[in-house]
Amino acid sequence: MRRAVIIFTAVLGFLLTSLGLGATSALADGESLQGTLVNGSQPVAGVVIKVSDESGGPIGQVTSGADGKWSVPVKSAGTYKVDLDTTTLPQGVTLTNNRPSLTLTVFEGAARNVLFPLGAAAGTGEKKPQVAGTSTFDRVSGLVYTGIHLGLIIALAALGLSLIFGTMGLTNFAHGELVTFGALGCFLLNVTIGLPLVVSAILAVVLGGAVGWFQDKIFWGWLRNRRTGLIGMMIISIGVALVFRYLYLYLFSGDTRQYAEYVAQPGIDLGPIAVAPKNLVMDVVAIVVLILVSLALTMTRLGKATRAVSTNPSLAAASGISVDAIIRLVWTIGGALAALSGVMLGLFQGVNYQMGFQILLLVFAAVTLGGLGTAFGALVGSLVIGLATQLSTLWIPTELKNVGALVVLIVIILFRPQGILGRRERIG
Repeated sequence: MRRAVIIFTAVLGFLLTSLGLGATSALADGESLQGTLVNGSQPVAGVVIKVSDESGGPIGQVTSGADGKWSVPVKSAGTYKVDLDTTTLPQGVTLTNNRPSLTLTVFEGAARNVLFPLGAAAGTGEKKPQVAGTSTFDRVSGLVYTGIHLGLIIALAALGLSLIFGTMGLTNFAHGELVTFGALGCFLLNVTIGLPLVVSAILAVVLGGAVGWFQDKIFWGWLRNRRTGLIGMMIISIGVALVFRYLYLYLFSGDTRQYAEYVAQPGIDLGPIAVAPKNLVMDVVAIVVLILVSLALTMTRLGKATRAVSTNPSLAAASGISVDAIIRLVWTIGGALAALSGVMLGLFQGVNYQMGFQILLLVFAAVTLGGLGTAFGALVGSLVIGLATQLSTLWIPTELKNVGALVVLIVIILFRPQGILGRRERIG
């Protein structure tokens, strides 16, 4: 319980710090909605796009250019309605999904891509504008899916953070920069070098694991051998996070960018919601990876050794287990999982130098909520946090949605300090 209270206090301190630095961290170059109108392989120009807020207040109107591109800046992260004026479509061109009105969520610092699939009209008759509404059930269903999808992305990062805490007892505030490293590495390989996105993602995950290994080999292992205290190492991790974050800013700039592939895809209708195929693929990959890592921790010799080091490092060392080797392995796995989380997050909302920092609070909340140092707890906590974050937008503004996750965290910690799947510890 004492350990949980310490970590919970650290998370709240991090929140207050991030709020205090809000003026300087708002370097996101502006949220926006954007897209490209294409019929076959030809751009469609002169089509009017209107953007309004949830209450129907007008935000902006734009006409697609000669290259089919359009973009409307919005005032902040939130949920917006995008309407395509079907009467401005060229003769013989129509919306293939009959959905000229979309309700979409724009994340902080992100440029949200909007897809209106166009095709040849079925006949020569007069086009009739289609009006689409969004019912409460449809919106709740969409938020539930988005919450689960976001929860799986958070779970990948949370699992690595939980493993590092379990073996070292370290609250690593630089873990978010490993998430950013994965996204930026994949962007460099995919956009700058020109490799396919799938190949770039795999290489970025491998590089993320290598960065985790080198971090412990060169830095954290050295501090551990010097018997640096956990509080001192936690403070050092904050400095490491700042160094990496502003190094990313210097090298990458503050723009939000997109991968070269799978940026906008037509949705697949799954009951009341439409889901992009890339999101379904990411969900499957995340679930498979989480299951494999969890099974490896419970069924393999390395997994048993990891759990032994987590339970009692001194006894594990006396039993012949190389504690340093196990911790280094955990750092490698944690770095790879964080990089995979970053790749998926970049595909979900765009690549930005502070994306890991923005999601780190939710990762900490998921680890603490699920139970410190427990793999399955990290997964359960992440799903709860993802759902709480998204569903809270039914009652509060979208830019305040993280408050919903923090409220859930505080309530659980008050009644169950060890977390949902954590074990109660005896003190004294």
